[in-house]
Amino acid sequence: MASENRRQFWKRNSKVPGSIQQVYGAQHPPFDSRPHKNLLKEGSKMYAQSKSKRASSFHEFAKSTSDAWDIGDDEEEEFMSVASQGLNSKVAMATAAQVIQNHNKLKDQTGEKMHQSESIDESKTNGKVVKSNSEVQLSKSSGRITLQKQQSLPSRRVIPLVARISDQNASGAPPMTIREKSRQEKFRQLLSSAHTDLEELRKYSWSGVPRDVRSVTWRLLSGYLPANMERREITLQRKREEYFGFIEQYYDSRNEEHHQDTYRQIHIDIPRTNPLIPLFQQPAVQEIFERILFIWAIRHPASGYVQGINDLVTPFFVVFLSEHVEEDVENFDVTNLSETVQRNIEADSFWCMSKLLDGIQDNYTFAQPGIQKKVKALEELISRIDEQIHVHFRKYEVEYLQFAFRWMNNLLMRELPLRCTIRLWDTYQSEPEGFSHFHLYVCAAFLIKWRKEILDEDDFQGLLMLLQNLPTIHWGNEEVGLLLAEAYRLKYMFADAPNHYRR
Repeated sequence: MASENRRQFWKRNSKVPGSIQQVYGAQHPPFDSRPHKNLLKEGSKMYAQSKSKRASSFHEFAKSTSDAWDIGDDEEEEFMSVASQGLNSKVAMATAAQVIQNHNKLKDQTGEKMHQSESIDESKTNGKVVKSNSEVQLSKSSGRITLQKQQSLPSRRVIPLVARISDQNASGAPPMTIREKSRQEKFRQLLSSAHTDLEELRKYSWSGVPRDVRSVTWRLLSGYLPANMERREITLQRKREEYFGFIEQYYDSRNEEHHQDTYRQIHIDIPRTNPLIPLFQQPAVQEIFERILFIWAIRHPASGYVQGINDLVTPFFVVFLSEHVEEDVENFDVTNLSETVQRNIEADSFWCMSKLLDGIQDNYTFAQPGIQKKVKALEELISRIDEQIHVHFRKYEVEYLQFAFRWMNNLLMRELPLRCTIRLWDTYQSEPEGFSHFHLYVCAAFLIKWRKEILDEDDFQGLLMLLQNLPTIHWGNEEVGLLLAEAYRLKYMFADAPNHYRR
């Protein structure tokens, strides 16, 4: 009875603003909900029904979709009893033997392919044509079936988290062009001057910041560091000490009754942050994130902690970690760094995330009015830019809130690989109100990018599955650059043209 009431509660409240449910995107593969009690009872019957009559509305879709989180203790017992009754030991042994045999065959085939690719790479190296590590991984994975809709976790390969400028592009750009070298030199000149020209720095950062200078550039553009060179070291030392003063003053209160709910939610969400990247599964990293999020939450009681804020720490953490790491960041053991360096990365991540959230805090206050306004603005904008898509959504009863809520709440971090998010944030920090205003036009450009795929879907369920699992896993600098260029064009056309923006 209790589990039934809980299920009914979530169905009734599924549209309540702020009730963020876990939906998997570019970094989170679609969850396989087959082991649910209802599917065990009805089995192939339900599958046949779902094929013959696909959901045509949100309510039908919600009713026909079960949530794995709904399984309670009593349901687990029933699940185990049904499984044990229907299991035949001989069949199980035969099936297991067949699976092992198939796995060995697949392993042999994969080994042969990898051996062939290595010999090709060696021959290219001898011929002075060298591919970067991430490009080789991308070329290996792209040989498989094209991912129109992203598949489940076991079929995924981990793609390098933060590639260097030379190999961050999935389409295979040359290692380092003369133009990129001159840009990098210009950045160094700006950053080494006695008083950095922030407007000039924003101008150069709009089209991407070189990895070697990104950490300093982000600190300056976020307003964390002063433009005056002489004051930077003093400011860093003072702000870092201030942050760890907050830790000493407030962190022990996480066990107090009025803070337990906040800390518990943070503790639950952190392991879900980029679960495919080993870096974020390290206990030392998760403890850093817990401290950052808890201190921010109790210092901002108007909003407190809201699911989704945990994602916003990751780009800052990775950028500041990259300052001290030469190899792939995604597999780096943070405990190899000195305690002082770890503390500096933690404090800098906290202050830069705080600066970002100061500009979009209405996204996370009660009822999340900022997100509701932005989703409504996106709907208005799409109706002006591409009426055909807007009418298509209406025809199949797709509400913008059902997919764009996450786009606004997580700043597209669930839709894009982390390396693309970092490139995107180079531009956001260069734009006036980049995270709060320009992001709207990026979302519009992102939606229009999938125009053909959207119009090809002819029912509610297909549209929602597409919009929640857009195939961006192989995106790089070139794709993000085109997205930003289109967003800038839309902003130029519509931002200061209210007659074009509203009906």
